[in-house]
Amino acid sequence: MCLCKRRGSMYGLIRTRVFTRDNDMNADRRKFIKQTGWTLLGSGILVSVSSFFPAAGRAMQKGSAHELYGFIVNTKRCIGCGKCVEACKTENHVPEEFFRTWVERYIITADDTVYVDSPHGAVHGFKDTDVKGNIEKSFFVPKLCNHCTEANCVQVCPVGATYTTQEGVVLVDEKHCVGCGYCVQACPYGARYIHPERRTADKCTWCYHRVKKGLMPACVVVCPVEARLFGNLKDPESRVARILREERIGVLKPETGNSPKTFYVGLDKEVR
Repeated sequence: MCLCKRRGSMYGLIRTRVFTRDNDMNADRRKFIKQTGWTLLGSGILVSVSSFFPAAGRAMQKGSAHELYGFIVNTKRCIGCGKCVEACKTENHVPEEFFRTWVERYIITADDTVYVDSPHGAVHGFKDTDVKGNIEKSFFVPKLCNHCTEANCVQVCPVGATYTTQEGVVLVDEKHCVGCGYCVQACPYGARYIHPERRTADKCTWCYHRVKKGLMPACVVVCPVEARLFGNLKDPESRVARILREERIGVLKPETGNSPKTFYVGLDKEVR
């Protein structure tokens, strides 16, 4: 396997990794439901979002606020335009050649070879592929911080600079961060980097500064096909909660036990 891409920072190159598939629902009732995160199936059975997805359940058990945020990425909708990456860099003043979010393109040929690239984090989208052979399928996968319920980065920070808010958002306190890089190494998703000027850890915050004002993350706002959604997992009427109930959902690297709150619709098994 050739792995030539570090996801927190791209260094301006077109980086490609190639591997084989073998390698790898009266007012009182509504109020009760809204407060507890439960819903009714058509059969009248009362079930919770957590019963559909255990990771969401673990997050709800730990969350103490009325809001518990979650993020949905729909890989069946993403067109790889890169507008999300551009909006993120502009909104959050992300330095050149570093990324809080990026998009990967997966190309799978008839002989089960998988090609993955993300030129400049896909901030300018993608050019036509030069992959030879019979292409079986191709799709785009946006990546970002997973804001895990059991976050490795929170556990390893020696000074408590990385922490989780009551709403489940994982943040970095720049005033306390010493730039040791432990969190960067501990993140299994490559979603962190050391800011080249501040020398502190940096990553996607789900645009927490916007969310606290009642706004959506920048990447969600600009997506032309609604491949990115954000909302309150504890509100059964929110779009993210409904999708968790109705769609087949996956998370990245479930074997790590981190219980991510970034969920994927249409996640192929080739995606790592």
